[in-house]
Amino acid sequence: MIADLPEPLADALRERTLRRLTLSERRPGTTSPLVKVQVRPIELQGETAWQFTLHEPQKALHENLAPAPALRRLAQLLHDTFRQVHWSTGSEDSSARPPRQPGQTWQLHRTPRRSPAPPTAETAHNRPKNYLLPEGVPCPFLHEMGVMNPQGQVHRPMMAKFRQINRFLELVRDVLRELPADRPLRVIDFGCGKSYLTFALHHLLTHIENRPAQITGLDLKPDVIAHCQGVAQRLHCAGLDFQVGSIAGFTATEPVDLVVSLHACDTATDDALVQALRWEARVILAVPCCQHELAPQLTNPALEPLLRHGLARERLGTLVTDALRALVLEREGYTTQMVEFIDLEHTPKNVLLRAVRRPRQPPDLTATRHRELLAYRECLGLPETHLERRLAETGLAP
Repeated sequence: MIADLPEPLADALRERTLRRLTLSERRPGTTSPLVKVQVRPIELQGETAWQFTLHEPQKALHENLAPAPALRRLAQLLHDTFRQVHWSTGSEDSSARPPRQPGQTWQLHRTPRRSPAPPTAETAHNRPKNYLLPEGVPCPFLHEMGVMNPQGQVHRPMMAKFRQINRFLELVRDVLRELPADRPLRVIDFGCGKSYLTFALHHLLTHIENRPAQITGLDLKPDVIAHCQGVAQRLHCAGLDFQVGSIAGFTATEPVDLVVSLHACDTATDDALVQALRWEARVILAVPCCQHELAPQLTNPALEPLLRHGLARERLGTLVTDALRALVLEREGYTTQMVEFIDLEHTPKNVLLRAVRRPRQPPDLTATRHRELLAYRECLGLPETHLERRLAETGLAP
């Protein structure tokens, strides 16, 4: 596949002298959502790799590839999606366009540098991240909540929380196109706690995206709610309010677009999902916590070597529970993903369920997911779960 690249570029990749590369100018008729791709060398575990930044209209994704897969990926992108490539080495800047007809050669332009560029430290994989809330830029709610100082520097003990907040905002931003654009958004945050992420969500919607929103944070602790309400008032957060109350006891008086449930303990996550399904929320974001319901009930003779170990049983129970929740959401008409919320080095509660309601659920898909659910439970020796019982009580179960 390297033969499909212009020779100077192939040499730069082979000899690892490439500093940076950009693919641009989309091919007519391409169906890819990509508008630009940037490539740079990085170092992973002592080896050179290539980081691809894939730019779409509303987001940027990253792929870290070893040299051989990177070459194949680059050639494929030039063949299918882009017709312009620019790259730099320490000695020259170059650009090329693929041949228009078989048998033709690459259109190549090379410009030597007047003086060789000095070595850079860009291969290190610890460069500052491009966060939605960047470090070094003052952010009122992050300062008010003790994450950063007035100058925008993040307090070292709060760095994990800072990364968590930014990762959450990335996950929310990816699904904003699924939410109504013709009216203010209605958002419910169940079990908001100290509300770092509730304030972050408000900041994303109202300050970064300029989307009017009415956000309610709900929690059982009056002192926590009083504190959050005070912060919202001091920061003049229009459309953000906090209430004391339970998940099951909350009543929405208008359509709910986005339901958030972060670290609700054990079956409280299921109660939040049931409410979201009752309201037919467009998007559901849930980070489950303390999944204790199913682990003690797992029974499968073939898995006994695993299940006899308490730690292994607990971890398997967590995955079994979250996969079952995803399966139920699929059955109820949602496209559902289990995604990494934040690296395990920061928190073990790192799985986020992200569900987007389909415009129309094919009846055969509902039936298929229901059969899968029954077979799944039977395989693991599980009885009907709290989530299924709650759905049946509200008349949502098939």
